[in-house]
Amino acid sequence: MGTEPSCSEPLTVLIGLRASLLILAAALFAAPMSCTGQSHLVVVRRGWHIDLGFAADEIGPRLQFVAAALPTARYILFGFGDMHYLESRHHGVSTLAAALWPGRGIMLVTALAGTAQQGFGAQHVIELTLSDAQSRALQDFIANSFVTRSGSAEVYAPGPYAGSVYYLALPRYSALHTCNTWAAEAMGAAPLRVHHRGVLFAGQLWSQARRLQHREERDASSASRDALEPSLALAQPDSD
Repeated sequence: MGTEPSCSEPLTVLIGLRASLLILAAALFAAPMSCTGQSHLVVVRRGWHIDLGFAADEIGPRLQFVAAALPTARYILFGFGDMHYLESRHHGVSTLAAALWPGRGIMLVTALAGTAQQGFGAQHVIELTLSDAQSRALQDFIANSFVTRSGSAEVYAPGPYAGSVYYLALPRYSALHTCNTWAAEAMGAAPLRVHHRGVLFAGQLWSQARRLQHREERDASSASRDALEPSLALAQPDSD
């Protein structure tokens, strides 16, 4: 006689299947986002100055002239500043005072061989997820800040750090339009929920970027819980 199947076998198989679905769902939502359609904006606080950056492979067509000039970069950061101040070797009182008056702006581009966290410390870096449309809009704003000819720009001078270079900028710098005002305008062009009016100092923009990061983390956590709830329900064996 053949062995009769146990009435518990179907239940065991069902529980195993439900558990497998739960594990698969948890793995999918724990994995980093790698699908197309998204990129990441890197917000870096460098003392009183905010830089914005992207991974080199996420640089779009409008900024390819920068990527081409820095072929070994893993990340590329963009910042805006006062030409006179950034080019000055002595940052005394007279140089600081001169920076308060409207003057020529300059773009500082920095190439990083590693991540921004490795270069500046995780406590000075915020990463924000952007859609492709947001990334294009923000990069368009940055590209429109360069003095270009036929869609490209030439390096103006070596920058103050290893792997950094200066480009001429279209916007003018003043006490009311600082490096941090420009960075806030760029983020607002994405558009991200930041305001730029009255933003003069790094802390004013940093606090806004931090709020965006916290909101993004809360939304991601909520979405993960919502997605896992059906799997958790399936993993519960029937009481009957």
